Amino acid sequence: MIHESSRLVADIEALPDFRIFGRVTAVQGLLIEVAGVERHLSLGGRCAIVARGGRRVLCEVVGFRDDRALLLPFNTLDGIGLGCKAEVAEAQPTISPTPAWLGRVINALGEPIDGGPPLPMGDRHQPIRSMPPPAHKRKRVGGKLDLGVRALNTFLTCCSGQRMGIFAGSGVGKSILMSMVSRYTSADVSVIGLIGERGREVQEFIHDDLGPEGLARSVVVVATSDEAPLMRRQAAFMTLAMAEYFRDLGKNVLCLMDSVTRFAMAQREIGLAAGEPPTTKGYPPTTFAELPKLLERAGPGESGKGAGSITGLFTVLVDGDDHNEPIADATRGILDGHIVLERSIAERGRYPAINILRSVSRTMPACNNDSENTLVNTARRHLAAYENMAEMIRLGAYRKGTNREVDEAINFYEPIETFLRQGKDESDNLGGGYEKLAQILGMPWKG
Repeated sequence: MIHESSRLVADIEALPDFRIFGRVTAVQGLLIEVAGVERHLSLGGRCAIVARGGRRVLCEVVGFRDDRALLLPFNTLDGIGLGCKAEVAEAQPTISPTPAWLGRVINALGEPIDGGPPLPMGDRHQPIRSMPPPAHKRKRVGGKLDLGVRALNTFLTCCSGQRMGIFAGSGVGKSILMSMVSRYTSADVSVIGLIGERGREVQEFIHDDLGPEGLARSVVVVATSDEAPLMRRQAAFMTLAMAEYFRDLGKNVLCLMDSVTRFAMAQREIGLAAGEPPTTKGYPPTTFAELPKLLERAGPGESGKGAGSITGLFTVLVDGDDHNEPIADATRGILDGHIVLERSIAERGRYPAINILRSVSRTMPACNNDSENTLVNTARRHLAAYENMAEMIRLGAYRKGTNREVDEAINFYEPIETFLRQGKDESDNLGGGYEKLAQILGMPWKG
């Protein structure tokens, strides 16, 4: 009771002494021009426009032009016209989460959308959009993190505080891989952001893929593809804000976001509406400026502020399976490794469809001991030798005995492929993966 009273007093004290209003002077597409309040607003500031019929539409300032503030809405523009009243809202949006938010599904504004009871409010305001920790104050990445997927644990080992990208075209298995990791990881908490997701797939992901066990220790942030670009962009910020909250509680957080590409597309819509010039593939400059600001928020926390960290797995939807398109290229340069899902592997029925030879974890081999590195390097060498001769082998043009290295690769190829194959209801731990790989290769192993 005392806690609720002190919070109520703090909220009352935070209320402004007066309110400032302006008027809508123009509406073009999704862009709204407001006059009379431009000196009281800044980029990222908020306004609530009172539409016809009394409906309030929350908007964000995205620019200024000719003594007018340029706003984009978080919702539809229905009922907004010339002369509508615009009230200046809070400049720095925040949330006040608690550990009781685990198991809940929220939208980009921090409101519950799972049909459950109202969310309890904590006593600390967490900014939705914050800067990454200073580089010189950050801790180094921690020890290995068990992701529950053999291919990742052995060939692409991830450490606490590392940031990895999952690069794939549509329909290659990104969502299934995300659900497996969120269910089987050894991290304390999972924060999952579904950015620009198809509306019908949200319930399927939550109930079928994530399941009650995965949801119980997760917070899911959802912004579907039909929502306004500001909502889709803010859902990404909300995902990182929730991850930062649990990190500051000393938790090892796994932050999963699907997808960075849809965040970039939302930023493209916002930038073009505000009048920015388009560059590569129509993306304005702010898109490439916002990507590192978002992705760098994941990672180890500051030294002296607890043991928490944010391990990030961010999916990137590559356009036309082109892994060198602008967003994929920019994201790959920011992250600490990349996991490539390949359509040709999925088409032959091996899931997760990870191309081991094209994927890299930048914490390897430093995080492994000599025995583990020898196992992984040997298996990679066999895969590479097979792939170099794959066409000739499939055509029957290769004769056994021509090359000893290729002969060995042919013998080990199918067992390694079976090792990499894993059903979505199957989990495996770090030690178990190395032990199975050692048995396949006939090499000594001491766990």
